[in-house]
Amino acid sequence: MSVSNQVLTGERADLLAALRRHRGFLRQTVQGLTDEQAATRSTVSELCLGGLIKHVATTEERWLWFAVGGAEAMQREPIDWFGQFRMGDGETLAGLLAEFDRVAEATDALVATLDLNSAHPLPTAPWFEPGVSWSVRRVLLHVIAETAQHAGHADIIREAIDGAKTMG
Repeated sequence: MSVSNQVLTGERADLLAALRRHRGFLRQTVQGLTDEQAATRSTVSELCLGGLIKHVATTEERWLWFAVGGAEAMQREPIDWFGQFRMGDGETLAGLLAEFDRVAEATDALVATLDLNSAHPLPTAPWFEPGVSWSVRRVLLHVIAETAQHAGHADIIREAIDGAKTMG
């Protein structure tokens, strides 16, 4: 696998392979959908498929900002806690997927260059233990878990829309 003209091996290759696999599941889940279907809330949840694509891309990008520059870098732009899970006016599935791919490409390139042992203190938030630091490795594991979890959510939402299944 080539990233930035480098062939990655070992741990970096394994981390990227896992992340790419779950990105692929998420992408596969939205194949063939219209923008209207991608914006549909098919369960009692606020989640829609386009919103999940947007959330996963935003989350991955912010965590990689953290990996490079810590909490301050991660929080350099405000986050729309509710809008990140919905398709906004004028958003299209194609546009969200293009952003998803842009973020994925940037992440893949960074993984080739970052020190996996480098660590930063987590941002202050009620869901983080105070004073804990995460290594770049831990950040990547979190992004993989986040992507996998939301790929599963997407599979349930897609099945409720038209019966299609990605993972089962």
